[in-house]
Amino acid sequence: MSISTALAQLSLGVCLQLAASAEVPAYARVEFVPAQEFTLAWVHSIEKVRWEEDYEVMLSAHSEDALRADFGGAAQPHPALPQPVLVAKAARIRGSAAGMEPPEGAIFKDGWYHYTPMITEHQEIRLTRSEFVPDYEWCDPHGCRSLAAILPSDGGVTLMRACTQPE
Repeated sequence: MSISTALAQLSLGVCLQLAASAEVPAYARVEFVPAQEFTLAWVHSIEKVRWEEDYEVMLSAHSEDALRADFGGAAQPHPALPQPVLVAKAARIRGSAAGMEPPEGAIFKDGWYHYTPMITEHQEIRLTRSEFVPDYEWCDPHGCRSLAAILPSDGGVTLMRACTQPE
């Protein structure tokens, strides 16, 4: 690992922003969470089944926008710097219910279905939040808290993406 890569990883984290404010960048409130590993958890609104997904913030030079085609049509890595991405490492469902079956290959252990998500690398994840259900729970090495403790909800969508700490 190069020194620049090591330094960049020190400032990796997650940026949270209300989607409605993303259209007005000058006034947009972006909350930076300095975490490279975290769990996002929620309870299904109808079935009341808990879901948990483990993520890691990593640098990736292989994202779609970091590829370009050469004259021969073969994809080549773009010389740009690696971009931070969210990588889904593991997921769990506490039981199952109608329309919420665990994916094929999930392993049932200690009351949870454990599996690896099919799509692992994400540029951005849209979190739908509502006043009618409990908010998402954010867990990292410092403990767990409601997502509202980090960024209050407007009852709409919150954008979650990997980022580097703003200067």
